[in-house]
This record gives sequence, C-alpha cells and structure tokens, in this order.
Amino acid sequence: MSEIINQDLIESQNSIDYKSLERQYEFLAEQLQERGLDIEEIIKKLESFLIAIPSWGTGTGGTRFARFPGISEPRNAFEKLEDCNVINKLVRCCPMVSPHFPWDKVDDFKELKDYADNLELSFASINSNTFQDQSGQLHSYKFGSLSNVSKEIRNQAIEHNIECIKWGQILGSESLTVWVGDGSNLPGQQHFSNALERYLESTHEIYKSLPDNWQMFIEHKMFEPSFYSTVIQDWGTSVLCAIELGPKAKSLVDLGHHAPNVNIEMIVSRLIQFKKLAGFHFNDSKYGDDDLDSGSINTFQQFLILNELVDAEYRKVDDFNPAYMLDQSHNVTDPIESLINSAIEVQRSYVKALLVDRVKLDEYQKNNDALMASNELKIAYNTDVSPILEMYRSRLSGAIDPIKIFRSSNYRKKLELQRPSSSSSSSSGIV
Repeated sequence: MSEIINQDLIESQNSIDYKSLERQYEFLAEQLQERGLDIEEIIKKLESFLIAIPSWGTGTGGTRFARFPGISEPRNAFEKLEDCNVINKLVRCCPMVSPHFPWDKVDDFKELKDYADNLELSFASINSNTFQDQSGQLHSYKFGSLSNVSKEIRNQAIEHNIECIKWGQILGSESLTVWVGDGSNLPGQQHFSNALERYLESTHEIYKSLPDNWQMFIEHKMFEPSFYSTVIQDWGTSVLCAIELGPKAKSLVDLGHHAPNVNIEMIVSRLIQFKKLAGFHFNDSKYGDDDLDSGSINTFQQFLILNELVDAEYRKVDDFNPAYMLDQSHNVTDPIESLINSAIEVQRSYVKALLVDRVKLDEYQKNNDALMASNELKIAYNTDVSPILEMYRSRLSGAIDPIKIFRSSNYRKKLELQRPSSSSSSSSGIV
C-alpha cells in the first residue's frame, strides 16, 4: 500500500494556499448572504453528496481503435483501490468504489473487503459483464447474453450476475448494475419483442436472487456494440423493465448513453416523479457515448440535471436516494487527474444548484415569466463556487489544489517499477 501522498504533503501545500482561499471564501460568503444564502449551510450539504469511483476508470480504457497505456497503471483490484484512495484523500467526496466483474475478481473477497476498509473505502454498486467474452468462457456473447436465443447462453449470463451478487454481499455492496450490449447490427437480424421477452425472463431470475436490501440498476444505451438496435436502448425501455421486475429494480442514467440532444434533465425529473431513478453514471459527450470527463463539454446541461436532483431534495421527495458514480475512459489524460477533475465538476454543479432561489423560481413559473425563470437559473450557474469546494476539501483534510499536489508527489514515477506498463492488458478489462 503506497503512502506517497500523505497528510503532511497535503497540509504543507494547503498552508501556502489557505490565506488566499480564506479571502475568496469570505468575499463569496458576503455575496451569498446578500442573496439570503448561508455559505456554511451549503458546506454542510456537500458533506453528504458523495460520488463513487469506477474501478475501471483508474486505468486507460481507450477506444475501439486504440489504447495508449500510461505508466504505473493498476493491474488488479487491490492496486485500483490504492489509486481510488489517492483520489479520495485529495477530494474527500469519493469514499466509495464501484467494482466490475470479472475484471476485479479476486481469490479472496474478504481480503479485498479488508483492504478497502483499511483505506477507509467502501463498495458501491457491483457491475456485471456479459457484453464481451472472457478467457475460458464456455459460450460466446457475440449474438447477445441475457436476450440470446440460446437458453444455455442466457443461463451462463444469469449465473454470472447471480455470482456478482454473492461477491457483492461479501464486499458490503447493496446494488447490482446490469448493462448488456445485446442487440443487432442489421435490419431483420433480431425480433425486437422476442429479444426483450428473453431479456425480461433472464432478469426475473436475477431479480429473484437479490437480497432484501439490494436494488437492481438497469442501464440503457442507445448503441454500441450493437449499432442498428439495442435491447435496452433508452430510458423508456429501461423503466418499463424496472416496473415489470418490481420495486427493487430502477433505471440508471448514464449521461453518454442517450440520443444526441435529448433533454436528459427532463428524463431525470420523470424518473424521480415515478420513484424509478436508480442513480447516475456521470460523464460527458460531444457525439455519442464518448465517456469524456464530467463537465468538460456540456457544463450547463450537467447543472440543469443537478438542479432537478436538488429540487427533489428541496421538495423532500419520498424514496429519493440516487447513487452517484463517475463512468469515463481516459486515453490522453492521467486517469487519476481526470477522475479528480470530474468529481469536483459534479460537486460544482451540485453547489450551483443549491444556490437557486426556489421560491422565486416557483413564482416565475406560476406567472409564466419565462425570461425571469431562466435568468434565475443562470444567476446560480454563473456564480463561481470554487471557494466553497476548496474550503470543503481543506476542512476535511483534503487538498485545496488536488491536481497540483498529485503532480508534485510524482506518484506515477515512484510506482513505475512496482507497476510495469503493458500494452496488452488494461486495468479496465478493455484491450
């Protein structure tokens, strides 16, 4: 276990940055007070807004065409936890890790749980993998998994998901995320209704294996690896399946899995309204499922999504407890740096959403004052909340400037000999 980034390093750098931060924080506090907002109350709310790190995100995932491995990438679940620990030390909002099986399979899951406990990390939703073939796998998923025409292949996929639940129980998780790449690449290749029926038949079997305190997160995706049709192609099919399965099944929103120009914030509102919002895979996109860093492109959209979530908090919606997780790939950036940035950017959108005057917004909406309603959101969005985020990290012994501290530590270089680079394998499981 590496202690390259320790508390002394963080505190020494923070001591240099704190005076400037203190001035900026006090100035912002005065500005917000004039708007009837208590900056300390906002800080308190941040403490309960936690974001899980995807284990696979700690390595370079690459694209369909290339992967460029970086130095000292993690090679197994234990090393991924070490990198996740570094991220959480610096940002103090990511104490949970979402594992992916079989990529993160180990011989002793109790040992993995103990290792995470020692790092003060817990496990979020378990992710199964039936969208690619694994070494030594008996049946291929080339033509689908949970919806395959072959009962033997469907049973293989079902058993894998049930196995994931058992591993997750040892790790202390309470949810299973199911995403399948099932679909077709040519018109006529697949009978749409029959494929969905087979999927439901399979997921019913998985659902029956869920412990009482567990949930199933159904993840949709418009395309890839199937490019003509996918079995669970959008949030509509996802939520219909969740309704069919039962109260423990909900719809997971991955920001990159929607059709271009879809109003995602309205979809989120609908899922909240019908108590079927499982949570999020946060990322960003320009053209499709690009898995770019959160807030790197569509920052206003991300804010509008968080605005719906804060609105639900404000209205004290029953059974509202969505799971927040990052889900992104890195090919040209350091994965740790990108995950740090993304966690902060999701936090930033959340804090900005907390600044919205909901009484005023409600009045504008009731009076059909479209311009002022829109402006009310923009007032919050255009506020620089960096001092709040930095002060939050400082008070919890995190880094005022996480990227600067990470780079100054030479973390990658110091681990290079322990973790030799390999062009043939990836910590994400993608090659």
